[in-house]
Amino acid sequence: MASVEDNQLPIQINPGLVEQLKGFLKCSTVLTPDSDGYAQSLVRWSEYAERKAVSLYVRYLGEDISRTIVFCRAHSIEFAVCGGGHSTSGNSSTTGLVIDLSKMNEVTVDTTMKTVTAQGGALWKYVDEAAGEHGLAVVGGTVNHTGIGGLTLGGGYGWLSGSYGLVVDNLLKVVMVLADGRVVTASESENPDLFWAIRGAGQYFGVVVEFTYQAHEQKNHVWAGQMLFPADKVDAVVDFANHLAVVTKGECALLAGIGAPPPLMGNLGILIVGFYNGPKQQAEALFAPLLQLNPIINTTEEMPYSKLNGVINGMVPYGGRKVFKGSALITPINPSFIRNMIEEIQLFHRRLPDANQSIVLFEIYNTTGWCNIPQTATAFANRGNHQNAMIVMKWADPANDGECRSWAREMAKKFTTEFERVKKEQNIMNEAVGEYSNYDGLLSTNPPNIFGVNFERLSKLKAVFDPGNIFGRSFSLLPIQ
Repeated sequence: MASVEDNQLPIQINPGLVEQLKGFLKCSTVLTPDSDGYAQSLVRWSEYAERKAVSLYVRYLGEDISRTIVFCRAHSIEFAVCGGGHSTSGNSSTTGLVIDLSKMNEVTVDTTMKTVTAQGGALWKYVDEAAGEHGLAVVGGTVNHTGIGGLTLGGGYGWLSGSYGLVVDNLLKVVMVLADGRVVTASESENPDLFWAIRGAGQYFGVVVEFTYQAHEQKNHVWAGQMLFPADKVDAVVDFANHLAVVTKGECALLAGIGAPPPLMGNLGILIVGFYNGPKQQAEALFAPLLQLNPIINTTEEMPYSKLNGVINGMVPYGGRKVFKGSALITPINPSFIRNMIEEIQLFHRRLPDANQSIVLFEIYNTTGWCNIPQTATAFANRGNHQNAMIVMKWADPANDGECRSWAREMAKKFTTEFERVKKEQNIMNEAVGEYSNYDGLLSTNPPNIFGVNFERLSKLKAVFDPGNIFGRSFSLLPIQ
């Protein structure tokens, strides 16, 4: 993790300012390098994203956050907001001040309205478990130690997206702190322009301290788990993925990862995480083409939905240096393209053994879940009949940072080239940008290309709600002067 052996404060926050800040706050704890818990407060899911900072733990819904933002503006102190700490871009870290929401993690369920309200620092695990106690489920991610904030505000794909759309499509209301310190509610009926903007670009507009989601009945168990295949099964695996993309109505999905997991002793393989929202017998009938390939590992079983998003936690633990880069694929996927990816990964692993845990992923969902909603209905601009792809880099030595970033960009470019080729071949004409912003851990895609047809409106709203670009550590959405 980031070095914390000396007790020097970040240069822009002197001890006098720290004491002033403490005097303004009512329900929070300020941690500095000599505080108990300071080192732990810097830990992020990716060590690559860790920075040394004054850390602020917030235990109150808004007032202390408002005071902190106003204080930072007055003293020109850079700040970051940390929910679950999964951002690989470093957006949840800074050498200035971190507003850490992790203690704000309460979740409540309204069984009459079938809604779930969660504080801004909650993890998806807390949401899944609270909803599950009442036979409900919320569209969330696929890893339950991820924070709800970043995933929601960037759009949010998950196992239920094929049935109910993106996370932002199920977001009913937020309470948030704006750049001027005001605490406001945003929904379809209250501050609707702001609500439009935060559904896809929320991190650029403020700190969301409370989310309210539409929940859905989920009384039955689901079938899910991992299946691992050697690389020579690639054609059969891709054929099945293409078949699933055709037949799914939202009740089934899969993630596919190409890498070298420990059971393969350094050899490449394809790891499939399968999902079926129904009984084991029906699931196994659908996934029979994969199961008949005799997977090296098969952990599939029935489970409550509340356990589903923990299925791949072991694959993505805390620790190590990690970064993402996203792209897209259109089905049917060409098996030869995936074979070429396998060759590229093999060469890279040989050239840089330190990064041999890096993987290339693609997802298969029912795309109508989000395509039924107009591209301009929210700021999120990646609604299209295509699937997400992601390059997940993992390494240990900081000396390899540059090479790993470069290889991730190179692989993403190959996916994008294939994506554009197939779009042209199939004469696909839509306004989807072809990249999920939450997968751009390199911050290498500019805002017009992330927000596409929605960028102009988004830029105008940014000038209204955050003209000073206080929430602009990734990009500036402000109009070019």
